[in-house]
Amino acid sequence: MMVRAATVAVAAALVAATPIAAQMDHSGHGMGMEMSGGWRMPPMDMEMPMLPGLEGLVPVVGAFLPGMGIDRATLPEARPSELVSMADGDTLRLPVSMVRRTIAGHEMVMYGYGGQYPGPLIQAPQGSTVVVEVTNEIQQPTTIHWHGIRIDNRFDGVPGVTQDPIGPGESFTYEVNVPDAGMFWYHPHIREDVQQDLGLFGNLLVTSPDPDYYGPVNREEVFVLDDMLIDGQGPIPYGDRSPTHALMGRFGNVMMVNGVTDHSLEVDRGEVVRFYLTNVANSRTFNVTFGDARVKVIASDVSRYEREQWVESVIIAPAERYVVDVRFDEAGEVAIANTIQAVNHFRGTFYPKVDTLSRVRVGDEAVADDLDATFTALRDHGEVQDDIAAFREHFDREPDHTLTTTVRVRDLPLPIMQSMEMDTLYVPPMEWNDAMPMMNWLSTAEQVTWILRDEDTGAENGDIDWTFRVGDVVKIRIFNTPDSFHPMNHPIHIHGQRFLVLEMDGVENPNRVWKDTAILPVGSTMDVLVEMTNPGEWMVHCHIAEHLHAGMMFGFTVEE
Repeated sequence: MMVRAATVAVAAALVAATPIAAQMDHSGHGMGMEMSGGWRMPPMDMEMPMLPGLEGLVPVVGAFLPGMGIDRATLPEARPSELVSMADGDTLRLPVSMVRRTIAGHEMVMYGYGGQYPGPLIQAPQGSTVVVEVTNEIQQPTTIHWHGIRIDNRFDGVPGVTQDPIGPGESFTYEVNVPDAGMFWYHPHIREDVQQDLGLFGNLLVTSPDPDYYGPVNREEVFVLDDMLIDGQGPIPYGDRSPTHALMGRFGNVMMVNGVTDHSLEVDRGEVVRFYLTNVANSRTFNVTFGDARVKVIASDVSRYEREQWVESVIIAPAERYVVDVRFDEAGEVAIANTIQAVNHFRGTFYPKVDTLSRVRVGDEAVADDLDATFTALRDHGEVQDDIAAFREHFDREPDHTLTTTVRVRDLPLPIMQSMEMDTLYVPPMEWNDAMPMMNWLSTAEQVTWILRDEDTGAENGDIDWTFRVGDVVKIRIFNTPDSFHPMNHPIHIHGQRFLVLEMDGVENPNRVWKDTAILPVGSTMDVLVEMTNPGEWMVHCHIAEHLHAGMMFGFTVEE
């Protein structure tokens, strides 16, 4: 059964244009300084002045924040994420509801899975099937996508393709089989630019039966990395019928780990800590540093690496996961930070920027169980190497399909068009920050279309129609053109399968790992090898939430 363009169009309409205007509430949100239509201008860096001609303009869509007609005092305060250990066949009841949260001193109405923020950390053994009964208690339709899990297609959570949306007051039961060990996550696939940003995300940790799967550490920590766009009155409203921030995605100005802005840890000197990192931000790619502590990366989305390796930082794009081991050798305080070279589009300059994500207080007392010998040894993972070696015959052949990314705009204000023509004279490979907040905010998914184009047929987005069979090994080349209206890096996500990044810009990947999401910088060409093992109708899309809703998606079919 093929994913026709019409089917994908239905999915795109449900994902990108689910109406939420009926929920708008401009009272009780501190909007005393509202602009037209309930909008507030996003926070601006004084080094990035507003373009002349944009004064007083607002997005062409309406403004939305959740909680219409609801006294927020009646809503429960979100609880921190709780561990839920599940065995094969166990059932978890997971309501999707409105909650209260206080972030950066502002009490706000948000969403939560199970009343928690983030959602429950589900832990299940590899190969098991757990049942999750979802009840929708918010005012929008929703679904859950089990990101990175090679799941039965009917439970993939894509509205209009694998299931109907879960309407307000309705329920849906997911059967989640977990064939791969590692850290995965779950989130909506309807208006995730709103729902995910407001708290609908959680991790699913799949444990291997091998007790030495990752090697010994003193402790483990789960880090869910996120940001939110907040001003002096609370969160900046979202677009009601389609997203704002369609050019660069909605970058936040408040950083969070596990939903808090003041995250901290206390460890003993010499302690080895395993960090499970997940990026749930709408658009931000983090460059995570651990001070002077020594860091080795051991796994990513769907597997361990072929071999462990030392790294200076961890670049993690939206939807990616990484597993790293860190040893804290020196007493004192270590800042885990997002350390970037920010860009100022107005001035055409780069400048260093460091945002603390968590503070680690390292005590004077040495750790009781010293793991120095095992930590300093870099392990080869022969099982992963053998698995990947079986696909080596496909590495050097010509691609089966070639995709190009680009963007098309219409009806944007003239000052934005003129500015962007100048802006493309210099193009950074990665957008680490929102360097044009006013222009980005004013651009909506009704004016911006992000494109994946099949170079063999010329088909774009939902018109792309690929069909494979179980057992096919498909090589795809993706080029991120630097000469579009606004070039932008893209985290490319493939549902239901796993893939290898073979090379980037003609340089062979020296240490491979099975992925479900990979970042593609501007001007780069990435070759990926997809193992088609999972039958059904699946999606490929950019995981910047606003790019997805601005059309950057298509479907493919894997037949039995």
